[in-house]
Amino acid sequence: MLTHFNKDGKAIMVDVTEKNETKREAITSGKIFMNFETFQKVKDGTIEKGDVLGVARVAGIMAAKKTSDLIPMCHPLFITGVDIAFILNEEKLMIEARATVKTQGKTGVEMEALTAVTTSLLTIYDMCKAIDKAMTITDIKLCRKIGGKSGEFINE
Repeated sequence: MLTHFNKDGKAIMVDVTEKNETKREAITSGKIFMNFETFQKVKDGTIEKGDVLGVARVAGIMAAKKTSDLIPMCHPLFITGVDIAFILNEEKLMIEARATVKTQGKTGVEMEALTAVTTSLLTIYDMCKAIDKAMTITDIKLCRKIGGKSGEFINE
């Protein structure tokens, strides 16, 4: 059942007043593919705009905290933790971003984690686009979520 609509079919913010607070966590991932030169410069820290992965990490954290400002029906949440990790795959000329977002609350942090990982990847693109406009962002997904009425979900 879709809960973002009222009895008249109008979009609403879900009422979580009666829900129990639980520990909630969401892990998401996404990938950005680039050419060899760009990958090497990111890896070596020689992109002219600065520390690409450091800036992308901060951007992802900031985005997680601002998700309810971007996605109309998201609840503002007290986020208790955000971690952004990057895995460099030289063989595929790809960087995978993984975001983990945590809270203790009445609603999950899947949207915050998806926003964090997407913004991290967009920041990498922005900082590298001067040398590689053909970069491709793909495979943004929820990998795992914990907590709430539905419990644990693992996306195989």
